[in-house]
Amino acid sequence: MSQKSVCVYCGSRNGANSTYSDAARAFGTMLAQEGWRLVYGAGDVGLMGEVARAAQSAGGDTFGVIPVHLLRREVGKTDLTRFVITETMHERKKVMIMNADAVVVLPGGPGSLDELFEALTWRQLGLHDKPILVMNVDGYWDALHDLLQQVIGQGFADGSLADFITWVDDPADAMSTLRGFLT
Repeated sequence: MSQKSVCVYCGSRNGANSTYSDAARAFGTMLAQEGWRLVYGAGDVGLMGEVARAAQSAGGDTFGVIPVHLLRREVGKTDLTRFVITETMHERKKVMIMNADAVVVLPGGPGSLDELFEALTWRQLGLHDKPILVMNVDGYWDALHDLLQQVIGQGFADGSLADFITWVDDPADAMSTLRGFLT
């Protein structure tokens, strides 16, 4: 049985609520304890750094992917199990999702939304069938949930789009849901 890998999209900042960092650290620790590899954006800042350091501290395997132009800005975390430098953001996203069995989105900004929507679009187009989980820590993604319902309700997406995202509230809920998908 091969090792499972979970792609995590999250902020390069910590956000205004300390529960976001707490969730990132808890999730990184839980991934490592489960024996699953963390695949993420290779930054050592914000929630990215939190999830990676937690996974490493718990003995986890880490796979980071960063484009050359973000090495300084996101402080490329070179002490990962595997550290990949790409030329473009698009290549980064492709390498991340192709090296993962599932996607989990923690709180984040425009970059996390870009990553989520690309993974969601690719799933809708049949380019992958990997589970996509959105971790709605303290209701952070409530407005996104409502927006997607509006997109469906206004006829710009089929109702099946809603089936491509599983909404979870916290790291424990995410891990329980992932076990159902990945085992």
